[in-house]
Amino acid sequence: MKADYVVVGAGSGGCAVAYRLAEAGKSVIVVEFGGSDAGPFIQMPGALSYPMNMSRYDWGFATEPEPHMGGRRMATPRGKVIGGSSSINGMIYVRGHARDFDTWRDMGADGWGYADVLPYYKRMETWHDGGHGGDASWRGTDGPLHVSRGRRDNPLVQAFVEAGRQAGYPVTGDYNGHQQEGFGPFDMTVWKGARFSAAKAYLNPALQSSRVRLVRGLAHRVIMQDGRATGVDLGDQVVTARHEVILAASSINSPKLLMLSGIGPAAHLAEHGIEVIADRPGVGQNLQDHLELYVQMAASQPVSLYKYWNLLGKAYVGARWLLTRTGPGASNQFESAGFIRSAAGVDYPDLQYHFLPIAVRYDGQAAPEGHGFQAHVGPMRSPSRGAVTLRSANPLEPPRILFNYMSTEKDWQDFRTGIRLTREIFAQDAFKPYVSHEIQPGADVQSDDELDAVIREHAESAYHPCGTCRMGRADDPMAVVDPEGRVIGVEGLRVADSSVFPQITNGNLNAPSIMTGEKISDHILGRRLPPANDVPWMHPNWQTEQR
Repeated sequence: MKADYVVVGAGSGGCAVAYRLAEAGKSVIVVEFGGSDAGPFIQMPGALSYPMNMSRYDWGFATEPEPHMGGRRMATPRGKVIGGSSSINGMIYVRGHARDFDTWRDMGADGWGYADVLPYYKRMETWHDGGHGGDASWRGTDGPLHVSRGRRDNPLVQAFVEAGRQAGYPVTGDYNGHQQEGFGPFDMTVWKGARFSAAKAYLNPALQSSRVRLVRGLAHRVIMQDGRATGVDLGDQVVTARHEVILAASSINSPKLLMLSGIGPAAHLAEHGIEVIADRPGVGQNLQDHLELYVQMAASQPVSLYKYWNLLGKAYVGARWLLTRTGPGASNQFESAGFIRSAAGVDYPDLQYHFLPIAVRYDGQAAPEGHGFQAHVGPMRSPSRGAVTLRSANPLEPPRILFNYMSTEKDWQDFRTGIRLTREIFAQDAFKPYVSHEIQPGADVQSDDELDAVIREHAESAYHPCGTCRMGRADDPMAVVDPEGRVIGVEGLRVADSSVFPQITNGNLNAPSIMTGEKISDHILGRRLPPANDVPWMHPNWQTEQR
């Protein structure tokens, strides 16, 4: 059980690393605890609410009682399956805004500015615009990951973009290209009507070479000898790395593994009787996420997907998808997006919209009103920070997770603004033929206090945890990895997943997680794509105008 490199976690980052190392002629062992990603619930995009609620595919993490959310324990799904969270997520593909990566660079992640990461986004994707606009020169044409768009043939999907335009916001043909800000079509990791996970894009082709082996098991700790990572202890067996161990086990499990291996805040490790190999106080800290509220409207005519929300309808959708890979089941149904700025003086979008042509919860419960639609809205850059810490030194025990959601006044201000701006969009003429009344929060909920109560009770995670092994300069005491992904203070160990993000990016995190695996694989191989010089769009009057 020996290879040049051992990668822990067959998720978004790990699959990309394994593929690129194998492509360069290196031998790789990928360790994954989860099982097969076969099965219709994972593969059918329209069934996305199922796998993230199935213990077979999900680690089943939950937070500690969140003090500012009424003490709720909030679900924190992570993929426990080949493909990791890319096999159970909503398949939404958002690169992040150019300014996100320039901010990373400014925070000490040298070489991770937008000019540095854009070439990796282009390398990793094959983009299919579906005739919905955008400039292909900003996108990849021959990467392993297929990115496509839905049919966008539901009138509500079109009405959302038109309502955004009527409210005075820009329309963008491709938020992943030249201009993120505005309303337009969503990209999704779906190809030929089926989910296109990181496993399909990267791991399966890599396994077909003789260089990559998949080993099933739970990583208990990284084996350290004289300050160097030499392998991974799986409890009943050991896998050995000739060169390096790369952790890509998620922003929840990567910091847990580092701490179990003696790398983390010294006092916390000592509490659990773990020998300290490197005192890195930043391990597990800086935890971030996106929260969102579903602003739900009841429809005045039967145009939503609710018509399929019964036994017969679901049977039709399922059968059609199984036989032809077409119909409602072939899309995640998130087909229109919006990225806007909450106020003048905000330089790039800080609110994101996911529009859905049905009023439904993430656990698959439809609104009792029947036909409806909803926009998920939430702030992109919450100042709140939480932590992942050990519950015990037992590797079988889940870690403690506390996001500390909504812990600052700015969180509440931004969220209220988001709800009010959403109501304004739904009040535009484009929605006049379709709107009956507001279901959530409800038209009578108007004051700050009333809105705060709804947020406290009903806001949900968008499932974008990140930041727990923050990337920064080697002399930054709170940084965990350097800009090459190397764990500071030890040798032969890297992290290549969303835990290295210094700050959360705009939108969904799957694309930047895969990009991180792509880029860190190049750092491992001692090479770099030349920086791009494309200049992204910024609102010319952002200092003085909100839209």
